[in-house]
Amino acid sequence: MIVDASASTRRHQALSDAKGLLAQLFDDAYRQRARLALLTASGHAPRWQVQGLKASAGLRHWLDELGAGGGTPLLAALGEAGRWLAARQKRLPAEQQRLLLVTDGRLKEWSGVPALGCPGLLIDIERGPIRLGRARQLAAELQADYRHIDELVSG
Repeated sequence: MIVDASASTRRHQALSDAKGLLAQLFDDAYRQRARLALLTASGHAPRWQVQGLKASAGLRHWLDELGAGGGTPLLAALGEAGRWLAARQKRLPAEQQRLLLVTDGRLKEWSGVPALGCPGLLIDIERGPIRLGRARQLAAELQADYRHIDELVSG
């Protein structure tokens, strides 16, 4: 799971709504005893929060503390996630992997999006009167399913 927590996600309550959705996903993962890897993309570089651990109540504390700021090292996060997923697949070939990317897609530019080697879902949290729509394009390049957060949460 990659969570874009760059400064642009503060607009129009985007990150706040994403946190509500993530809380629900964490609860579901806990009940299913699923393992999670969680990477935050904000500031200058992506940062691992959890790597392959079972979902736990500790994720709720991290989520409560999550704030937005800085740049969008999303491409670096995708590269890091791709390397981690490939190594994990070699080590645990029977494990089913799935990538969840939560972003507003507000990158200045990108090229060479890494292949991730597993099914993915991009949840677009872009809000406001002017939407650039880059998250939909990013999902297409990642060959991931696309959903806007408004389809998943009730406002």
